[in-house]
Formats: sequence, structure tokens, C-alpha cells
Amino acid sequence: MKSTASPTVTVCANDNQSERSMGRTTKRPADGSTRPAEPRQVGAGELAERVGRWLEVERFADYCPNGLQVEGARPIRRLVSGVTASLALIDAAAEAGADALLVHHGWFWKGEDACLVGLRGERVRRLMASGMSLFAYHLPLDAHPELGNNARLGRVLGLAVAGTGGERDLVWHARLDRPTAAAALGRRIARRLGRRPLAVGALDRPIERVAWCTGAAQDYLEDAIALGADAFISGEISERTTHVAREAGVVYFAAGHHATERYGVQALGEAIAGACGIEHRYIDVPNPV
Repeated sequence: MKSTASPTVTVCANDNQSERSMGRTTKRPADGSTRPAEPRQVGAGELAERVGRWLEVERFADYCPNGLQVEGARPIRRLVSGVTASLALIDAAAEAGADALLVHHGWFWKGEDACLVGLRGERVRRLMASGMSLFAYHLPLDAHPELGNNARLGRVLGLAVAGTGGERDLVWHARLDRPTAAAALGRRIARRLGRRPLAVGALDRPIERVAWCTGAAQDYLEDAIALGADAFISGEISERTTHVAREAGVVYFAAGHHATERYGVQALGEAIAGACGIEHRYIDVPNPV
């Protein structure tokens, strides 16, 4: 497994120290935002360059561009993060006075119609009218050993990571302290994520080894089985997933795409705020999928 030690990064232009940990402590008001005592600012291009280095975006052949997707009209003092660059999140970020929006699911996906019309055009118009920049990090954020969605979901679920495997090492796995019934593990997931997962497969078998990959990773189930997992946790489920789980004698938990991918973008937003001395706030737009 890759090292999970927190990387050290060069801070943004107005900081008076040469280097600082990504997890610098900042003052946290009651609304959950991060507000340093003396807010600073950073340019969109500089921020994209720095985060690109942190996440090593050049290593990934992704389905969308990673980094700065839309350049806004002003330097960044206030950053809002969220899971998906939906119209609801754009409006909420603008109302919060954000200069930039940081998301896991951005725009311009491969195979998607490139014309900015209809709902897609309205999102772009609303974002550009607000003057905000848009940053998006997809697979690099899934995979990062400290800030990534998989790393953070493991923490939320209380799983001690034993290693990674599968395509791009995106399947993480752990051994439980003791054999656990599928129903009990399902209740644990529900408590930690705030929603009940759908469980399919061999629901009567005890679970000792668990694998997971956030989002729409149901087709990594066979990778998880190859790693010796008794159960696999991801976000979404397909019709075929049930049959694979039953025939392989394992349990599959569909815990929600949105629910499993809320944590990496928050961690990245906090890291940016700590390193650059800017404000950060996470805004959740609920999604049952």
C-alpha cells in the first residue's frame, strides 16, 4: 500500500512561512466553515497548480479534466466545497459569498455533448455570472492516500486499511477485529453515513475481510473478491451486481454514490484553507443516490 503520511506542501503566495502541513489548524465558527484570523487570497491558476501537485493529477487518465475547469473573475478568499457542481450547489456557494467552488464531480465528461445548452448552459451562465471559479478533482481525489474519498470513507467507517489493489489501486481493503454478520455491518454503515445501505448476496455469511471503493464502483466487485474480500462497499448498484455477489458467495453493500463521496472533497477543502490561509466551507446538497 502507498504511504498514508500527510504530505507537506508549499503554501500560497501571501503566507510568511516557506512550508506548512496541509492540516494546519484554523479557527472554526459554529457554521462549520474554516475562517483564519487574517484571511488571505490566492489566484485560481496558482491554486490549481499546487493542488495538481498534491494529488498528482498527471498520473490519471480520467473521464474529465482535473483542476481548474472555469476561471472566475477574482482572487480566491472564500472557498466552498461540495460533491457535484449542480445548479443548487452553485447558487448556495454564490449566496455564501464564495470566490471558488471545489467539487468531486465537475463538468466536461468524455462522451458528453459539448454544447452548452439547456440545463448545462444554465449551470455555466449561473457560475460565470457569480464570478466564481470552478475546480474539480475526480479519480485523483478518489485515490489520494490521505485526502481521498477511499481514505476518508475508511476513516468514517472505522476500517484499519490493510492494503489496496484492483484497477489504479482504487479498491481498498481491511480485516475486521472479529467475524461480523452482514446485518451488523449494514447497521454500522447506516450509523456512520446517515443512510441505510442496500445489501445483496450471501447475507448469512460472517464477514472478516471488507473491501471498498466509493461512488459508482460496483464493477470493481470482482477485484474485491480477488483480494479475498467477504464483503464490498461502494456507492451504486447495477442489476448484474446482485448476481455476481450471489454466485461468488459475498456481500455487496450499495451505500450511496453521494453518501460515500462526501468526505474527500471536505478534506481537500480543509487542506487548501490551511495551506493558503483562506476560508473554507462545505455545503451538502442531499442526494438519495
